[in-house]
Amino acid sequence: MVTLEVRPQLLDALSALRDCVAAARFPLPLTGAPRARANRDELLAQLDDYLVPRLREPEAPLLAVVGGSTGAGKSTLVNSLVGRRVSEAGVLRPTTRTPVLVCHPEDHHWFSGMRVLPQLTRVWMPHREPGDDLPVLADHGERVLRIETADTLPRGLALLDAPDVDSLVADNRVLAAELICAADIWVMVTTAARYADAVPWHLLRTAKEQKATLVTVLDRVPHQVVSEVSRQYGALLTKAGLGEAPRFTVPELPESAWGGGLLPATAVAPLRTWLTYQAQDPGARHWAMARTAHGVLDSLKARMPELASATAAQYAAAARLTMAVDGAYDSEHARAKGRLQAGAVLSGDALKRWRAYPLDCTAQELLDALVESLSALLLCSVTAADERVDNAWRREPASGAPGLTDRDPALESAEHRIGMAVRRWRRVLEEHAEDEVRDLDKSVAPDPTVVAALVATALLGGRRARSAGEGLAERIGARGALRLRDKGGRLLTDLVDRTLRTERERRLAPLEALDVHPEPQAELIAALSVLQKER
Repeated sequence: MVTLEVRPQLLDALSALRDCVAAARFPLPLTGAPRARANRDELLAQLDDYLVPRLREPEAPLLAVVGGSTGAGKSTLVNSLVGRRVSEAGVLRPTTRTPVLVCHPEDHHWFSGMRVLPQLTRVWMPHREPGDDLPVLADHGERVLRIETADTLPRGLALLDAPDVDSLVADNRVLAAELICAADIWVMVTTAARYADAVPWHLLRTAKEQKATLVTVLDRVPHQVVSEVSRQYGALLTKAGLGEAPRFTVPELPESAWGGGLLPATAVAPLRTWLTYQAQDPGARHWAMARTAHGVLDSLKARMPELASATAAQYAAAARLTMAVDGAYDSEHARAKGRLQAGAVLSGDALKRWRAYPLDCTAQELLDALVESLSALLLCSVTAADERVDNAWRREPASGAPGLTDRDPALESAEHRIGMAVRRWRRVLEEHAEDEVRDLDKSVAPDPTVVAALVATALLGGRRARSAGEGLAERIGARGALRLRDKGGRLLTDLVDRTLRTERERRLAPLEALDVHPEPQAELIAALSVLQKER
């Protein structure tokens, strides 16, 4: 006998597990990511719409969700069970756009709040006479649950007419799956013409895996083949391990030909009797609830590790992408420092200016050329690092995530950012040169711009600029020259470090914004372990 014993510690553990599932993210386009997202959403729907509210309030009415494929006759079946039209039925597909929940008037309070299906806006329809037209709800983009009451239904039982699980409208398919997750009892409806289709069997296999309380309805079966079709359908259920599931057959009748009428009470009497018994017999009611609840709980043993594995794959992919960026920028950082030490800045126009100084080139022009050459060297390092990152990321499917390969326009202005940083370095260097010159005798003090040009050349020119250091010492003294070169060298090191670090961080920013971390894997497994212990 399956029992449903609920303790506060179990609910606390279940709530913690639910929060861990909700926090799991799968933004990187890995092979298993779509399945992981679908599993997470389905599990959240079961926890929020069924398991947590059912365990908190086991005395609430049983919810039987009537689901199935297009044209199976779900709405006609619900209307016939209630005894009047509460859900729109017809030949247009998809007919059921807004899900309809029907319950006894005294059970209305259980469903008017957000106890189950909290993501759906409630629209309550007051009692209508049998001949009244069904209401037409305005479509404002909201997801709506229409609630009807009928005293023809027994207390303790609610029926929910769900959209088609194979609807042409994607939102309807998603909603149908969510509604099924809210069920104490799944009523799977198919027809004599479509009972072997893939969609109903996917739902039946899911019900079996989750040990849900399941009942199947074979609808619109012609009288002349009812025995043969029922036998074949039963054989398929047995082969699928669902032979013990209650099975009902509804014959093809004139009232169901166009989907608009009510079936005779005798046609749905066996199903109605079975549902009434489940709701009103304490043992049967407890069994239905406990079986479905334990089925969801038992399914967590496989589903939670699967989610944890998917989060681990996400983090591993994010780590590989991060390592590619770090490796590229570390390599180019070391290369840039090596080129600076070798005097690579003093080349091209900057070298021509230095050779022409001071006869055919001013100190200002020399500084301008050095700044431009230094900016070009740093920009070259950043560009080379990005190219290496692009090459490495092309081999990673995860790099196809939105925002990773589509560059932010701000990232294309690296030349502007680097140019500003180098010009700032020049200004600070000139300020230090002014400070050194200020302490000298004004009669022999050199032009601060000349001093700045010489120290910049000495720092950036390597061996080719040895004479710049000698000229600097002649103008401000050996100690002043050494002091100024030390300050300028520290500034230059900081400039290179900060520039490469800034560009690295900008490249990593879209990846970090995806918020992929290693913690969810451990948190999911830990939450499952705590829940298993409390069970």
